[in-house]
Amino acid sequence: MTAAWYGHLKYHHLSIWHAILISWIIAFFEYCLQVPANRLSYGAFSGYQLKILQECITLIVFIIFAWLYLGEDLNLRYGISIGLIGAAVAVAFYK
Repeated sequence: MTAAWYGHLKYHHLSIWHAILISWIIAFFEYCLQVPANRLSYGAFSGYQLKILQECITLIVFIIFAWLYLGEDLNLRYGISIGLIGAAVAVAFYK
């Protein structure tokens, strides 16, 4: 989803309709994997846990994407924010 939602930011010459179409083509294939993964995992994890875990994975992927593809650096403010999200994941999975 990271490539689908943010990949077009580097290509301002694309029209909005081209960006939307390309993004949805990319997203379609991820949904084809995500839906079965959620269905198989539900029961071992609650719906809340699945969503929180998905957001954490998405954030990790986005950090790498923003650094390598968009050329953005991670500063202290963002690092602290990510740490707080990590704490939220720990709380959600604490037994």
